[in-house]
Amino acid sequence: MGAGGRMSVPTSPKKPEFNSLKRVPYSKPPFTLSEIKKAIPPHCFQRSVLRSFSYLLYDFILASLFYHVATNYFPNLPQALSNVAWPLYWAMQGCILTGVWVIAHECGHHAFSDYQWLDDTVGLFLHSSLLVPYFSWKYSHRRHHSNTGSLERDEVFVPKKKSGLRWWAKHFNNPLGRFLSITIQLTLGWPLYLAFNVAGRPYDRFACHYDPYGPIFSDRERLQIYISDAGVLAVAYALYRLVLAKGVGWVISVYGVPLLVVNAFLVMITYLQHTHPSLPHYDSSEWDWMRGALSTVDRDYGILNKVFHNITDTHVAHHLFSTMPHYHAMVATKAIKPILGEYYQFDGMPVYKAIWREAKECLYVEPDEGDKDKGVFWFRNKL
Repeated sequence: MGAGGRMSVPTSPKKPEFNSLKRVPYSKPPFTLSEIKKAIPPHCFQRSVLRSFSYLLYDFILASLFYHVATNYFPNLPQALSNVAWPLYWAMQGCILTGVWVIAHECGHHAFSDYQWLDDTVGLFLHSSLLVPYFSWKYSHRRHHSNTGSLERDEVFVPKKKSGLRWWAKHFNNPLGRFLSITIQLTLGWPLYLAFNVAGRPYDRFACHYDPYGPIFSDRERLQIYISDAGVLAVAYALYRLVLAKGVGWVISVYGVPLLVVNAFLVMITYLQHTHPSLPHYDSSEWDWMRGALSTVDRDYGILNKVFHNITDTHVAHHLFSTMPHYHAMVATKAIKPILGEYYQFDGMPVYKAIWREAKECLYVEPDEGDKDKGVFWFRNKL
């Protein structure tokens, strides 16, 4: 499963909630991709090795600083202060490492530099360090970008039709059920997707991101899937050695809990980018790449927009031009909004409210009753 030149969230006033819930147009847009591209300053498509590494270095410095403080000073704190300090470390380190994850995501899109070998080398190192199979994710994520909004071919967060809901869905359609669903989604969603393709595109046999012979990948991609697995196994072995040297509690506190925070943010960001009451999905009779790419929404995470390298509030531009570096995406977003008009969607609702609303409102997709456009599906929640 996807950012900004250090500017703030778009300077125009945020849409009020009732506007953000207005359905985006689903007809073929009156503009072309080339017309959108012409509106963007040409420098936005230029990738700089030095600038890309500067963001990565900045993240590494902060992550190292947090690690140094936690491991050198927290053990000497009184128990009451330690109980406060460690959760702060977990949250802050998790946020910074989410930014590192985003830079690896840039590498997977060939947006880090002009050199594919460098992008793949950096991406493999970064994603492996976060227990992500880099090439496996790169290929499945690329197919997500090629098929966004398609009910048949999209790779992740593919909504179910009402007829495809499991029997237990109605039992979770209440506040307690939604809380449990969100909790499971944020804590286990990412590893379940990688290992068992949960919430992914249905395949005719078992699909797994660690399986070089799985249906997700082609024969020519198989060797790189082995390399991805080797990277994850190497980091897992290093963690095992750390457990022997430092103890399991130390590894969980320093690395394990921040990684859970990374995984939670990753799932939440991706879920909220593609799940919104105003967004359509399409079957094969209606889908095309442009309308699919526009079936996403920019969100506002406040100060975390910058920490996450603006993957949160420039996702529409990212889906249109995925090789654009994140440090130009805010300028590009501002440039394309007048062209996209009503096809551009931004929702400034606080994300903790948004994830609850989407869990309540977006249970399945169905076409409008009596609508001649039967290939256009909208989120519903009536069971």
